Amino acid sequence: MEEAELCFPEINTSCRKPSHPHLEASLIYTLLSSISLLTVFLNLLVIVSISHFRQLNTPTNLLLLSLAVSDFLVGFLQIPVEIILYHGCWILGDLMCALNYYFAGLTVSVSVGIMVLISVDRYVAICDPMFYSTKVTPQRVQQCICLCWIISALHYSWLLRDLLKQPGRYNSCYGECAFGINYVEGAVDLVLSFFGPILVIIVLYMRVFVVAVSQARAMRSHIAAVKLQDSKIITVKKSELKAARTLGVVVVVFLLCYLPYYCFSVAAEDNLVGSASAAVQIWMLYLNSCINPVIYVFFYPWFKKSIKIIVTLQILQPRSSETNMLE
Repeated sequence: MEEAELCFPEINTSCRKPSHPHLEASLIYTLLSSISLLTVFLNLLVIVSISHFRQLNTPTNLLLLSLAVSDFLVGFLQIPVEIILYHGCWILGDLMCALNYYFAGLTVSVSVGIMVLISVDRYVAICDPMFYSTKVTPQRVQQCICLCWIISALHYSWLLRDLLKQPGRYNSCYGECAFGINYVEGAVDLVLSFFGPILVIIVLYMRVFVVAVSQARAMRSHIAAVKLQDSKIITVKKSELKAARTLGVVVVVFLLCYLPYYCFSVAAEDNLVGSASAAVQIWMLYLNSCINPVIYVFFYPWFKKSIKIIVTLQILQPRSSETNMLE
């Protein structure tokens, strides 16, 4: 009976299999598998849409493209791995365990960084609309996105340096996948990779909200928002206000999904990310990757039109990339 409970009965140091009710396990596997497939499919639609249609290659959409790539990796790599971890027996080896935590940290860090860039983008568009086209260009946005990925990759290469050098060093038994970091490094990581950026996001969006409300009132009452020396009237475009609202929803949903996990990390006595007690928080964190494209469906007409073109294979027609997506 004892051997039957081991992950690898032929190995004396094998971990024991956790006992899950059959119905519960089946529901969890079905749910996570469905979320994984839906996340991959929806984010792939976003990636193809923004990459293919030239009219959608705006600075803001380039940020959404990078976020979709990160979310796609979550659905393609991280959620399937979470299914294996729920089973309780890690069968992919110590090296894959180390790489799993590395890519998990990378995708989360990139998502946080992109959210900061989205907040900066909306701040400039709403609070300084005169100079938006000169300050926020596609080339600068691409450079910021590349920098975000590079910094995230270097940060987690350093944070997980011991685990990457010696995979499996934190495992207590054969078939486990876990890692640990000391208290100081964990605290610094939380501040630099989450709480610091979240503070920036909240401050910027509070400013955007205040300005957007005042601009909306000005437009409703036909009062000029800003008056230049050449007597031209400058107001924030309705499209920019709508974009700020939509991306505001994305940011709020992001905070609701990410905060439980990071608050748990602060309250936990240790930083063992692989512990079973963090499963629900991790699932909420990954669920955000599936929710983002669903938000686009409800708020972006161009995404609905793009889905129709892709699904009906009209995208294969010549010069389909020149299609007017904003009409």
